[in-house]
Amino acid sequence: MPDLITPPPRTSELVVGRMQDMIRSGRWPVGERIPAEPELVAHFGVGRNTIREAVRALEYSGMLVPRRGDGTYVRSRNVLAAAIERCLPGPAHLDLLEARRAVETEAAASAAERATPPQVVALQECLAGAEAALSAGDIEAYAQADIVFHTRVVDASGNGLLIELYGGIVEVMQRMHAVIVDATVTDRQHPQGHRELVEAIEAGDADAARAAVHSYLEEARRGLA
Repeated sequence: MPDLITPPPRTSELVVGRMQDMIRSGRWPVGERIPAEPELVAHFGVGRNTIREAVRALEYSGMLVPRRGDGTYVRSRNVLAAAIERCLPGPAHLDLLEARRAVETEAAASAAERATPPQVVALQECLAGAEAALSAGDIEAYAQADIVFHTRVVDASGNGLLIELYGGIVEVMQRMHAVIVDATVTDRQHPQGHRELVEAIEAGDADAARAAVHSYLEEARRGLA
């Protein structure tokens, strides 16, 4: 049986990994310019060619974007978000809703089976915060609270791959969510399904959790159609 030795990663690959960590952690925020090449050379203790190779790799992945004469900027915190945006034709709100349905449905079912009591409490608090913002007529605050709510549902699934996939969807969703909210929120009423979802997760009812996700995403689909 072969006993293959895996070659060590190239220095540029190590730098790519460190840069990705800095972007994911928010040390390099989305929309901000990353340090200039001499600073990166000094920070990582590597040569200019290594830095250039790492930056090119992250530009290709969609996490960084060059601006002629103005440096390189952070475009995305998530490689999947960049890939999703490349695949979406135009705004493509309905395509995004279908992708959310695929991920959120099973994540909600898993959350119903695995969520801890503190996670359920956090979901209840998130939902209450979103409802309060909506009642006050603060649509922007509501939209942000709603994204946090859905993210915590997926986090409660305990499925690392679903959480990573949803991270990419959420980053794209944040740029479109205001349109979806405008289409689905009327008379300061929270779209159906959200409270039912929390109740299903608290009760450990996976089928009811799936149904709740279908309910609010179908309402969003009708609003956008």
